[in-house]
Amino acid sequence: MEEAVEEWRMGLCLRRDGKGERIGMRYHNITKDDMLNGDGLRVVLWVAGCSHCCKECHNPVTWDPDGGLLFDEAARQEVFGQLEKTYIAGITFSGGDPLHSANRMDVRMLAQEVKRKYPDKTVWLYTGDVWENVYRDPMMKYVDVLVDGEFQAQRRDAKLLWKGSSNQRVIDVQATLCQENARMPVLHCGDYE
Repeated sequence: MEEAVEEWRMGLCLRRDGKGERIGMRYHNITKDDMLNGDGLRVVLWVAGCSHCCKECHNPVTWDPDGGLLFDEAARQEVFGQLEKTYIAGITFSGGDPLHSANRMDVRMLAQEVKRKYPDKTVWLYTGDVWENVYRDPMMKYVDVLVDGEFQAQRRDAKLLWKGSSNQRVIDVQATLCQENARMPVLHCGDYE
């Protein structure tokens, strides 16, 4: 059996399977001028792949890591073209789950590049995982706000700010990482303010 080959080009890991076919992160949509998934107007990358499969998820089409489209150079250029606009506050990674194994490496490279090119723009990331499991991930140094936790239908509240259910937290990642005990998250905002 032939091994996969990795080639890094322009911040993306261009993985190829044993037959030379391109493999890597997939996505379902790039939303422009979004104001529902973080502070300010944002570009949102909706990645494919989620193992949480939350009951009543608003986006179950994104669960399959093989669904959607290959995140190629054209998609990358589309994202960075949006980030060039001065009124865009930053990027939000959602999906699916950006921390799914099919996405983690490419999302980290993109977040790192965003922070290098646009240090004043913010990076938001939605995950079904919880802060206590991900705070040591090297990617967190590139994330400004993390919305953690699985969506729980029985705790749904349409009035919550930036999240769908009351168990989720909107975490100020950089403030949290600066604390002596980084396991204790500092909230970016309250539930309704």
